[in-house]
Amino acid sequence: MFQVIGGRSVQAARLLAPRSAVLVEAVRGRKSRTDPVAKSKEGRIKVPPPVDPVEMVVLKERYTEYKLIMRALRLEFKEEVLRKKYEEETGSQAEERARQEAEEHRALMAWNNEENLRMLKARILRVQKEAEEAERKKIEAAIQREQEQQEFIKEKEREILQLQEEVKNFITMENLDQRIEEALDNPKNYNFAVDKEGRVIKQTVLQ
Repeated sequence: MFQVIGGRSVQAARLLAPRSAVLVEAVRGRKSRTDPVAKSKEGRIKVPPPVDPVEMVVLKERYTEYKLIMRALRLEFKEEVLRKKYEEETGSQAEERARQEAEEHRALMAWNNEENLRMLKARILRVQKEAEEAERKKIEAAIQREQEQQEFIKEKEREILQLQEEVKNFITMENLDQRIEEALDNPKNYNFAVDKEGRVIKQTVLQ
């Protein structure tokens, strides 16, 4: 029915032709976790391959040597990078850095001198205050001792005056007869009872 005229007719015939089922190439896939063990491998126990002790020692020695070589190479590269960086900085940058460090040093020294002066003033002021406080406490202690001394003298004076008044009532050889006559003329009864408040509630009659 179709007339083949050039390549375009062939392409049109292919597009208009009915499509067949998709062909998938048969490949061997992986087993899933739920698939059973193959019959040919039932009862087989996996044994790790044997390790040759001599080969293991050789491998360890070679690995240690490899680590040493790599560490030496890293240190060598690092030293070279630092050397190049230092060589670059020792030029114009070194002079600028030295100038900046000198300015920073002068600024720090000025700040240090100001701080020392401030601390000195504060220390002098603190010492003056401590000296004034010590002098004030010393004066207060002296005044307190003087007041205590005056109170002690006044107390002793009162005791002396009281003793002088009590001396007037002492019985001496000169007033012995007079005191005996006064006692006989004015007898006192000390035989009495008192309650809790100190009031006399019962007293005998003198005979």
